[in-house]
Amino acid sequence: MELDYLATVLLSSLSSASILLIATIGLAVVFGLMGVINLAHGEFLMIGAYTALTVTQHGVPFILAIPVAVLATMAIGALVEVLIIRRLYGRLFDTMLATWGLSIAFYQLAVLIFGTVSPGIGMPQFSLRIGGYSLAGYPLLMIGVAALTGAFVYFLMTRTVYGMKARAAIQVPEMAQAIGIESSRINTLTFSIGCGLAGFAGAVLLPIVPATPSMGFAFVVKAFLTVVVAGPVTLTGSTLAAIGLGGGASITASFLTSVSGDVFFFLVTALLLWLYPVGITARWQRKM
Repeated sequence: MELDYLATVLLSSLSSASILLIATIGLAVVFGLMGVINLAHGEFLMIGAYTALTVTQHGVPFILAIPVAVLATMAIGALVEVLIIRRLYGRLFDTMLATWGLSIAFYQLAVLIFGTVSPGIGMPQFSLRIGGYSLAGYPLLMIGVAALTGAFVYFLMTRTVYGMKARAAIQVPEMAQAIGIESSRINTLTFSIGCGLAGFAGAVLLPIVPATPSMGFAFVVKAFLTVVVAGPVTLTGSTLAAIGLGGGASITASFLTSVSGDVFFFLVTALLLWLYPVGITARWQRKM
């Protein structure tokens, strides 16, 4: 096997794993800190993509459209938490039903407003050559974006006053209330941040995955399984699961077919959940 081809496959697989992590990290925050399974995560990703697309169509540079998409999805996420999620804490099945219904509503609303096909913004035209092979530069850029996003979330949750309050509000809510932490506000902000990260994913991946009402479906199943495989140490576990599952699926697809890559993903997921029913990080001492 040519070393150039092997290097190309490895870089491409790391890029695929990074894209999966970017799409997953918002779900990991909401599920890991709040215990809420947000089945509308894919639709928040879609909202971020459509927001970025709409803003760029009005002449705003793409790089500035990304923070606009984040703010828009955070605002919608805060509203959803106040109106729906807040009333369902501790009722996991009801929360799943509510967010599933919300995802259907968002999907239908997107179809009514934008139709089923939307124009893309085009991928930035730069590439990396490795011997006789060439890789598109923008997907490779996602490796750095995933690393920076993971570092930002880790810093936010472990090195800031908000992060300490957020973990206290979820882990020991009675004690948090006793020392003056307003759990309701913290929970709203945490859910909003998770939705904002989904919006960020939709916006930053827009040149790779065009905005459509159904674009979230392509990510939400794999993102959800990645978080479940990760277990209680959601951030670190999701990073490892995304690299292992997403990267392994991409390598398999490179040597066989895309269907084989998906088969690899789901079979390895099933095997890991059989071996580690509560996630690969269940016995870890760390909490993030």
